[in-house]
Amino acid sequence: MCIDIIGSDEVKMEAAACGPALQFPPHVWSNRNGGKQRNNLPSRRSNLRLVTVRDSRRKLGFLRQRKPPVGLLPTCECSQVPALEAGYLRASSNGNWLLKTKAQEVSSCLDGRSIFLVGMMGSGKTTVGKILSEALGYTFVDSDKYVEQAIGQDSVTQIFKQRGECIFRDYESDALRKLSFMPQQVVATGGGAVVRPINWKYIRQGVSVFLNVPLDALARRIAAVGTDSRPLLHFESGDPYTQAFVGLFTLSKKRAESYASADVTVSILDLAANLGVEDVLDVTPTAIAIEALVQIEKFLQGNVSRRLFP
Repeated sequence: MCIDIIGSDEVKMEAAACGPALQFPPHVWSNRNGGKQRNNLPSRRSNLRLVTVRDSRRKLGFLRQRKPPVGLLPTCECSQVPALEAGYLRASSNGNWLLKTKAQEVSSCLDGRSIFLVGMMGSGKTTVGKILSEALGYTFVDSDKYVEQAIGQDSVTQIFKQRGECIFRDYESDALRKLSFMPQQVVATGGGAVVRPINWKYIRQGVSVFLNVPLDALARRIAAVGTDSRPLLHFESGDPYTQAFVGLFTLSKKRAESYASADVTVSILDLAANLGVEDVLDVTPTAIAIEALVQIEKFLQGNVSRRLFP
């Protein structure tokens, strides 16, 4: 016998994204309708189903009997198979329980290391970063805001106009250097921070996460609010979308290789496909944050294996 959850479409998307990572069986996190996303109003009862506490305990007992290979002893809690405790089955109305569950598992592996989010402007680094920091109990820092306070300017746009990009990049590097010494932080870096090799020396003191969002989606998001706050997207002609897309395309060619150097990549396009969402902009920040934690966990587990078997 299974238990139905009454919840929103956001809960469904986040559960579908994170069911495999939490190692629930497929019928727990998959939709009965084949994973197709509907655009109509949410139904009264969710398509998601959770296993009973009895079933989860039976699975937990089976997993505890499994022994790790000789020589590969787990060094942190997230190296082990997550336990399906009864508390995991209590879903809140907005799906934050999934985020909290994964954050607790990943926290022991991070061991206080900071997370540095990298990506193009408009990719959601600030929004996702705040969600991650709250879930992990970390401090959130926006490196652009950090620089603005250090220089005494109200915005990055003003700094670019009055002092130039080179001066801003110098302050940005100094900010990342200082932040690299501080543990338990989620840092949202500026879009162009990755182009300076010295910055990677600081970013690699923590775990770097690249939020990979398609350029079309970024252009639509930026055009909706205007390009006035984006000093690198100022062009004399073209509608807001065209200006944003042309500027983003030019910048992405210069930064693509640097972004690829990140420890973890979160592909929003792939995540949307897994969730059955047609428009990547409809993927919730919480779902992106959970996917980031899943990929961070995989990266940290891989590092443990490499250290044990050089």
